[in-house]
Amino acid sequence: MDFDTPINRFGTHSVKWDAMEAVYGVSAKDGIAMWVADMDFRPPQAVQRALEGMLAHGIYGYYGDDREYLEAIQWWMATRHGWQVDAKAIFTTHGLVNGTAMCIDSFTKPGDGIVLMTPVYHAFARIIKGAGREVVECPLALVNGRYELDIAAWDARLTGRETMMILCSPHNPGGRVWSEAELRAVAEFCKRHNLLLVSDEIHHDLVMPGQKHHVMAKVAPEMADRLVVMSATTKTFNIAGAHSGNVIIHDPALHARFAERMNAMGISPNSFGMFMATAAYSPEGADWVDALTLYLDGNRKVFDAGLNTIPGLRSMDLEATYLAWVDFGGTGMAQPEIAQRIEKGARIAVNHGGSFGLGGESYMRFNLATPRSNVVKAVERMQEAFADLQ
Repeated sequence: MDFDTPINRFGTHSVKWDAMEAVYGVSAKDGIAMWVADMDFRPPQAVQRALEGMLAHGIYGYYGDDREYLEAIQWWMATRHGWQVDAKAIFTTHGLVNGTAMCIDSFTKPGDGIVLMTPVYHAFARIIKGAGREVVECPLALVNGRYELDIAAWDARLTGRETMMILCSPHNPGGRVWSEAELRAVAEFCKRHNLLLVSDEIHHDLVMPGQKHHVMAKVAPEMADRLVVMSATTKTFNIAGAHSGNVIIHDPALHARFAERMNAMGISPNSFGMFMATAAYSPEGADWVDALTLYLDGNRKVFDAGLNTIPGLRSMDLEATYLAWVDFGGTGMAQPEIAQRIEKGARIAVNHGGSFGLGGESYMRFNLATPRSNVVKAVERMQEAFADLQ
């Protein structure tokens, strides 16, 4: 599996590469795109072959008979995560941002508070606000450079207006793989405050060697009547453009409510995403993921070793995801100066930490899912851009 050969993505309608100049002022001529969370790698050949089969057939009609697709999901969850999923519990949405929005629409009402463990994936707050609900930020505790739950503080922040919590597991940003004990604490918090829990587990396959993801449905089976689990092939296999995700609901009452909203919105799956997901969730796909995570671990080590030599910078130890979370607080610089040095000096497009909510103000997020040569180049440019600190 080749993750080292650079693939030119310019001129392909890639948000990550084609929009970085407009968004960040980072020139397409020599800039490095390390913001949008997709990878610069081709997916497994099984996915390519599935698309080639569609192209050879040449007719792109409605997708039907989803048994093979559902069986592939069941196989993957059982073999990779030890989780037995009922095929009837699986809904297919247009990605997991859409899946999250559908959960908000199905299970809450305007004005409700929705709890987020911040800093966290910025799309959550955007869709909560867009739906006329209130974002309730429960900041994570930073302990020895690592995020931990702060349940007692969260208990004090809630007002009783909250009806849902969205959990990011593994966490983005920061890359925490929550332990079983931590997940049980989240479950107890939700029960105590009568919150429905939406567990977004889109990064569950992208864990570093030695780490293990725990599915919330397995950790807290007693939560079934207030639990929704979301997963997708899109992040794991770099097929985000397929806009396909799964919302898995085993509880009959919750399942019926979600089905009602899906029907009301007229949502049906994209056939390209179905074919790609079926091909990805296979032994060949599993081998590819195993090779990918080893490669990402190598990129993480190169990046951290280089950036952590710069005084005032600290790259958080990644347990999962390919999204490095770098704290610039020790530089004493304000965010505009940090951004100026990265975007104009180092010519790298990155996500600004403030967009992830409380606790992200001094951070920047770097996407490491790119050929190692780009990571090495980015480190060298960062060292040069902050050379006066060394």
